[in-house]
Amino acid sequence: MTVCAIETTAAKDGAVRSTGFAITADGAYAARLTLGATGSGDAWFPERWTLDGPEPYAVPLPLDQPEEPDTEVLPLSDGRVLIRRRVADRHDFSLLYPTGPGTGQLPVGAVARAELTLLPPSPDGRCVYALTPGTRSTTLWLVAGGAFGPERIAEVPGRCSGGVWLDRTGRLLALDRETDGVVKAVAVDLERGGEVTPLLQITEESNDRLLLADPDSGLLLIRSDAPGHDRLGWGVLGSLRPVRFPECLRPADCAVTPFAVQPGQVLMPESCAVAFRIDGAAGSRVGMWRPAGRRLRQLAAPEGWLAGAGLWTREGVLRLPYATATVPCGVARMEAPADGLLPSSGSGAESGSGAGAGACAAGAGLITDPAQMESACTEPSAAPRTPVMCRPVPLQQAPLTGREAGG
Repeated sequence: MTVCAIETTAAKDGAVRSTGFAITADGAYAARLTLGATGSGDAWFPERWTLDGPEPYAVPLPLDQPEEPDTEVLPLSDGRVLIRRRVADRHDFSLLYPTGPGTGQLPVGAVARAELTLLPPSPDGRCVYALTPGTRSTTLWLVAGGAFGPERIAEVPGRCSGGVWLDRTGRLLALDRETDGVVKAVAVDLERGGEVTPLLQITEESNDRLLLADPDSGLLLIRSDAPGHDRLGWGVLGSLRPVRFPECLRPADCAVTPFAVQPGQVLMPESCAVAFRIDGAAGSRVGMWRPAGRRLRQLAAPEGWLAGAGLWTREGVLRLPYATATVPCGVARMEAPADGLLPSSGSGAESGSGAGAGACAAGAGLITDPAQMESACTEPSAAPRTPVMCRPVPLQQAPLTGREAGG
């Protein structure tokens, strides 16, 4: 979610995803791999950000040897940082922590697989999970937080990717599973041996991926080709209403990727503010949208924004981390505008250097499209090949039917 340009990858679903900045679920810590000057010249090293104090600040965590550019880091809620290194045919894991002027390192084990993907920080803040795909199934690993190093948690049939937490406890995990060439989001219950429940099925042959979920409101952000081509949509977990595909969420010649949902809006999914990364020919911008508003507001990103990274407060303030040559650790703030209004003048920035560089001026670069109609998946622009009920599967009903053994 700079001094070092953030890495991005273009996924198969067309989204542009940030790969270099991770924030804990409680918003207290973040971590990234950055390129900076060391005693032996420029080198890659981990950096931990503290975000829950009066001012954000960064702590470098270099070791004797520089890191490889493909090394991954993930913060824990106790302030330690998990680091994944590729060593020959295995993935090594260690926990890093500051020790006065130096960096402490606690090895936690390794996973011998050709391919491994770390999942987003878990809600409990202490466990780290990863996926390793196989020929016919995908293994879910607990790589940190267990009693004896990396542990197999579940074997999920099919090739899985993605990773979205559906609750605040770290029990229910949504994955995008590909079987027979079709991708569907499924829910994995970690407390029941990795039992799998269908989560999204808009049509039998559509590719339905889950991008974000808010446990408080039940709001789901979805990417699906059910309307006839790849579209962003939204639904509500357990609702009987169809998935909606707003026209405003497909601006011309731009890749639009959601990265944060406003928490705390219990039973009010249409009031949740959602933040988007909008990538076009002119670079990356910040998008703000509410289901009830039916319009996408585009704003200039702060200078040095770590594109695709950020989090909402319950009060509707979007916090965007940025790093520049003058402010190596800063957080810009944008307030979610009320429908039909420009952003308030309360926007500002926090920085560990006491400077306000990179702050977003109120309304700077604002592009507001008029409210637009939404299309429901019951009325797609191209008729579905196999008509089925268009709604997310209610999780409260899932344990009764459709379970698959987690292996």
